[in-house]
Amino acid sequence: MILGIHDGHDAGAVLIDGKGVFAVNEERLNRVKKYRGFPLLSVREVLRMAGADPDDVEIIAVAGIFRKQKRLLELEENLKAVFGPGFKRKVIFVEHHLAHSASAYYTSGWREALAISIDAAGDGLSSSIYVARDGEMVRIAQSTYLDSLGDFYASVTELLGFRPMRHEGKVMSLAAYGRPAYDLSSIIELNGLSFDNHLKAIGVEATRRLAEFFHYPFSKAREIANQMKRGKLDGELQRRAIAIAASAQRHLEMLIEELGLKLKGRGLPLAYAGGVAQNVKANAILRHVFGDDNLWVFPAMDDGGLAFGAAVFVKAQMDRLDGRWRPFKLEHVYLGPAYGKGEVEEFLRREGLEFEEVDAGFVADALVEGKLVGFFQGRMEFGPRALGNRSILADPRDERVKERLNVALKRDVFQPFAPSLLWEKAGEYLEDLNGLPNEFMTMSYTASEEFGELAPAVVHVDGTTRPQAVRKEVNPVYYDAIKTFERRTGFGAVLNTSFNMHGEPIVCSPGDALGTFRAAELDVLVVEGFAVHQ
Repeated sequence: MILGIHDGHDAGAVLIDGKGVFAVNEERLNRVKKYRGFPLLSVREVLRMAGADPDDVEIIAVAGIFRKQKRLLELEENLKAVFGPGFKRKVIFVEHHLAHSASAYYTSGWREALAISIDAAGDGLSSSIYVARDGEMVRIAQSTYLDSLGDFYASVTELLGFRPMRHEGKVMSLAAYGRPAYDLSSIIELNGLSFDNHLKAIGVEATRRLAEFFHYPFSKAREIANQMKRGKLDGELQRRAIAIAASAQRHLEMLIEELGLKLKGRGLPLAYAGGVAQNVKANAILRHVFGDDNLWVFPAMDDGGLAFGAAVFVKAQMDRLDGRWRPFKLEHVYLGPAYGKGEVEEFLRREGLEFEEVDAGFVADALVEGKLVGFFQGRMEFGPRALGNRSILADPRDERVKERLNVALKRDVFQPFAPSLLWEKAGEYLEDLNGLPNEFMTMSYTASEEFGELAPAVVHVDGTTRPQAVRKEVNPVYYDAIKTFERRTGFGAVLNTSFNMHGEPIVCSPGDALGTFRAAELDVLVVEGFAVHQ
């Protein structure tokens, strides 16, 4: 039994044993977004899900190398409190980028692949490239924390008044509203298989230098950002902000494409993780280079997936020692806590709520009637995306639903919504699909003309969409809801956004779901087949 731990921002724990994989991030349990620290609740929860005790854990795989004495002593104290004084003999540390890359390679299903990690920084590096073969990973290139592509994009995020290391997706979304106006090759470029940051600065110092480069008033950045969040995109400074976002996004895509083309010559598929892998537009560029079936983006690609990467790396090494290593393909990320029907019914009665037992037809009818549905069932998703188990659903055919959801969830108006669609409809709805569709919302696609016309609520201003293709054998409850919606409407997709208020973690428990249902004033809450009306 191997326990993976990430003690840092996006803390979490993963347990791998003979019964399966159990995974959860601390933010879902303590309700502190992107929690930084020791994942005590997560450790307890994965042990509970597995029916295990701390003594059952044979190896503790810790993501990251703890160079600061204070942090290492804190980690040791926390591990001792859970596992007792003999914990040290169980601990194996796994370097940050190795954990990221391992999370991608060891879940790809490939025996031989390239595994890459690109982010802001971790253990002194900002990117790593490995050749992986028969379970062994050999690093062939890297970039230091000073030559960070992720930090470059984070600095642009900060420059535009958003939170760096958290709101990079807003820059990507904003970029679609304009055109690139700046050549950023003098800022950062690719040098071989490594990045070269000519600013030779990171963090806020890099942000200040970028402000000078763009002639952008950093002192007014938050004020401008707040105006854009509310929909004011046509002022002079707002247009400049959009041009900066578009330029940064285009430069990121160019660098990723250049790297991808260099790597493709090695004739291997690509497994990819790290914070930059959250950028679904850049991922689409890589997909065009490698093809749909030769690119795998690990669904928990950010630091929230480090515990998983540490655990699967150590497991692979143990298996290799015993001659038992075999490729493994991750089929789903429903790895978190679940709540039984009886438990949910008891909770609803305890809350004094009126409720009724419903089926897929009820959910489909509610969507057709224009209602916003909180949809909660099965094991919680691991990773940043809600994939039908902790989701808010709406009718994607009605563009007006975007404004209602933005108000209800306090979202920025320029951010797009995404669809969940039937697996068999992907080729019809996505124009540039040339292989298996994406099941994890890690990839952007060009929407077909028909899809754009029928589902305006889930197509961005540039004609792209970020879909989840749903297979019946993977998530039968969610698939049946979408399939029933198709029978009612002739359209096999629904709008799916994460079940949380903006700035809060995705809901984990029925209590979390009820609280968000009330705060967002959704129309219906469906929890394990029981419906509650507002």
